[in-house]
Amino acid sequence: MIEKRNIFLIGPMGAGKSTIGFQLSKQLGMSFYDSDHEIEKRTGVDISWVFDIEGESGFRVREEKVISELTKMNKIVLATGGGSILSKRIRNILSARGVIIYLKVAIEKQLLRTNRDKHRPLLNTTESSEMVLRRLAIVRNPLYEAMSDITINTNNQHTKSIVNYIVNTLKTI
Repeated sequence: MIEKRNIFLIGPMGAGKSTIGFQLSKQLGMSFYDSDHEIEKRTGVDISWVFDIEGESGFRVREEKVISELTKMNKIVLATGGGSILSKRIRNILSARGVIIYLKVAIEKQLLRTNRDKHRPLLNTTESSEMVLRRLAIVRNPLYEAMSDITINTNNQHTKSIVNYIVNTLKTI
């Protein structure tokens, strides 16, 4: 089963999608991609710059294109951007092309994991990070829940134990 399908990690910023995705891909012998890093590679600038110049809507157009292209590949682990699931097209693409794993995290943990990261354009506002994360969670968490095949709480677990849990769970589906 694992060899024939792609694995897509969804969840909010700070959930551990990139870290867990990279380790998971190594353990499964699959290629790893991060949609945000792919956008940066293709544009030659960081995500914050894309947001500044093109706005969130411009960024989302780029994100949809990148995810659509990457998900056509085989045997990949893809860490998606936290807001990618806002696109119905992306939700449909992910559902059709692989196993979706929702990495769930409490807002308190998100704050700890993102507090020093200046490359989070949605957090670079006058509004408090906590308020932004709570507002995003209200809209996005139900979408993550609805489309996931597997949900894992990443709050107090180490990367290795999460990866092992995913590998063992994938053997059963």
